[in-house]
Amino acid sequence: MNMIENLDWAYIRAFLAVAEGGSLSAAARALKLSQPTLGRQIKAAENVLGVELFHRQPRGLTLTPTGKKLLVPAKDMQAAAARLSLVAEGQDDRLSGVVRITASEMVAHYLLPPIIAKIRRVEPQIELEIHPSNASKNLLFREADIAVRMYRPDQLDIISKHIGDMRMGMFASRAYIARFGMPTGIEDISEHDFVGYVENTAIIEGMKPLGLHVDRHFFKTRSDQQAVHWELARAGCGIGFTQLRMGQMDADMVQVLPDVPISALPFWLTAPEALRTNPRIRRVFDLLSDALCDVVDA
Repeated sequence: MNMIENLDWAYIRAFLAVAEGGSLSAAARALKLSQPTLGRQIKAAENVLGVELFHRQPRGLTLTPTGKKLLVPAKDMQAAAARLSLVAEGQDDRLSGVVRITASEMVAHYLLPPIIAKIRRVEPQIELEIHPSNASKNLLFREADIAVRMYRPDQLDIISKHIGDMRMGMFASRAYIARFGMPTGIEDISEHDFVGYVENTAIIEGMKPLGLHVDRHFFKTRSDQQAVHWELARAGCGIGFTQLRMGQMDADMVQVLPDVPISALPFWLTAPEALRTNPRIRRVFDLLSDALCDVVDA
């Protein structure tokens, strides 16, 4: 019997997860499987293919030379399986079921909940899952059905809609302003504490057009998680940055230097092209689009 007939797709999925995660434990978490189950799938894949895929080492697993050669065709199989799933899903004509939405942490925490509540009232048969993440989910691999993104997607087979641009602002807590005073101009910036990011350079790059050339040590409190960044600013750690509408919604926060220009964030709504014909995903896409247009600047 041809070995391909015995090559279960689960084996390929396990192989790719371990290759990406570098260990059985990381791959098991990603696939939501137990380590013994994943280990058996890797062993079964090696038996069916008749090759060794990984070197077993104390700190994890590394690809053998043969494993490295098989990585590209395995990814091709993964992409083909994803396309097959998308096409099949696109033929589902039910206006019910699950729709998965991914968005940045700040959008998911502070902007989407009232929008999701409205969609639920309009379409009670549709189940909505929200996946907050600042990482780019791969829509073609069904990590999500719809994504709200702050950049124009460049993936093929993706439909995208530019919703508008969200203005940004600097905000500080009322308690912080009471202690340190309100800056009156950009020249006062150096006298104040700021909340920044650790690895993300967006704020540093955004300050350059203002004539402010700083590094991350300028920000005495830092976090790459946007929700944590905002909560640090709310706690009085310094001046933070967020989308203007979100900052203005918080009665405990005060906008700082509102006349200072800060680059706006583009809002894009995206979904796989193959799901254009799926009624529930199309419906949620349209409802999200309408609702987001009401909260961003066109």
